[in-house]
Amino acid sequence: MINSLQNTLGQLTKRHTWLKLSGVILATTLTLGGAATFISASDHDDGEVDVKGRNLNITDVYAFREKDQNPNASEDDLILVMNTNPRSVARQQYYFSTNARYEFHINSVANKDATVAGQPDMTLRFEFGAPNNQNEQEVTVTAIKNGKAIKGQAITTPLLNNSASVKNVRLGGENLSVFAGLREDPFFFDVEQFFRVRAGAAGIGPAVGFRDASKAVDFTTGYNVNTIAVRVPKKLLQGRTHSDVFDIWTTISTPNADGKYVQVERLARPAINEGLVLTNDFLNALNSVGPDFEAAALAGQQPAADIAGPIVSEAKNTLLALGNSEERANALLGAFLPDVMRIDTSGPSGYANDLNTLGSPVRGRMLKDDVIDITLSVLSDGAITSDNVSYEGEPGNPAQGHQPLESAFPYLALPN
Repeated sequence: MINSLQNTLGQLTKRHTWLKLSGVILATTLTLGGAATFISASDHDDGEVDVKGRNLNITDVYAFREKDQNPNASEDDLILVMNTNPRSVARQQYYFSTNARYEFHINSVANKDATVAGQPDMTLRFEFGAPNNQNEQEVTVTAIKNGKAIKGQAITTPLLNNSASVKNVRLGGENLSVFAGLREDPFFFDVEQFFRVRAGAAGIGPAVGFRDASKAVDFTTGYNVNTIAVRVPKKLLQGRTHSDVFDIWTTISTPNADGKYVQVERLARPAINEGLVLTNDFLNALNSVGPDFEAAALAGQQPAADIAGPIVSEAKNTLLALGNSEERANALLGAFLPDVMRIDTSGPSGYANDLNTLGSPVRGRMLKDDVIDITLSVLSDGAITSDNVSYEGEPGNPAQGHQPLESAFPYLALPN
C-alpha cells in the first residue's frame, strides 16, 4: 500500500499545481533544520508550560471498525480513541484536567472522495470531575447534535484497577461504551535517531540513517497515556444520512478569564499538524482553529487564504528540503489538508488500506498501524522506508516493544 500511496501521489502532481491552504502537515518526519520550540503543537514532545500541562496535549487519535480489531464484535460499531498526557511514567497515577472539554467531532460525508467541510454533525464531549479517594473521576459525557445536548455519566478507571471500568451510556437512543483512564501508549517511533537523520539532511551533522532494528530505540516504550475510548454505534453517527464515511477530529478547550471555552489543541491524522512548522505563533494558530478554516483557505476564501500563506510557505519549504519537487510538494499538501481522520466503514480499517482521489488515507487508523513508516516512505518518495521500530519490538532489544493489546474494549494494553 505504501507503493500505492507513492504512485497515486505521483499521478496527482499533474493536477495539484497550486494550493491556498491553512495549517501545516506531516509531523516530525519532515522537520529538517533548525530547532523548534514546541509550545502547543499536538504531539508527544510538547513538554509542559505554565498555561498548558501535558494532560491538555493530544498524542494520537485512532478510529476503526471494532470488528477489524475483534472478529467477534458487531459490524456496526466504531471505536474512537483519544490519547493525551504523553510520557506518563509507570506506576504513577495521572488525571484528566478538571478544567477542560475533551471532544471528538464527527461529520458524515457522502463518500470517500467528498470535499472536507470541517463542520461536525455530532460532537462527543467529555468533562471530568475532581478525583475521589479511590483515584476515580466522574465523567460527564455529552452528545451534541442538531443543537441539542444529551448527557450521560461514566467514571474513570484508576491505575491499580486492572479491570477496566467500562460504562454504558445511553445517548440519542443508542448505547455507547465509554472507557477513560491510563493505558500503555501504543505509538512507536525511534525519535532520537530521527533527530540525527534530520540534522544530517539539514547539513548540520553527519549524514546517517536509521538504526538497525537490533539497536533502534522506541521512545514511547514503558510510558502510559490518558486514554478516552468510546464504542459508538454507526447508526448514531449516520442520523438520516445513512453514510458509511465519516470525518473525525479531536480538540481540547479550556475556559478563558470570561468563562468562554477556547480551543487550545487539535489533532486528527497521525503526523499532521505537528512538528513541520517551526514558528510558535503558527503552531498556536493551528491548534486554535478547526478544519473548516483549512477548507475555507483551500477554497480561496478570505481572510483564511491570506492567513494561510506564511504557514503553507514554511510547510512547503520543508517538503522541498526533503527532496520533493514543487509539484509533488503541492500534491502532498493537497492529500493531507484539511486535517481530518476520514474513515470509510465499507471496507477494512487501516491507515494504508485505501486512498481517495486526492491520495489521502480514508480507512481510519488501527492501534498497531505503522504510521511513521508509511509517512516516511511517502514523504521521502521512497528514499526512507522505515525507522526499524515496531509495536511488538525486536527480539533481544529491550529498548522497543509494547505489551499485547487487550482482547476486549478498550483494546489498548494495560498501563505500565
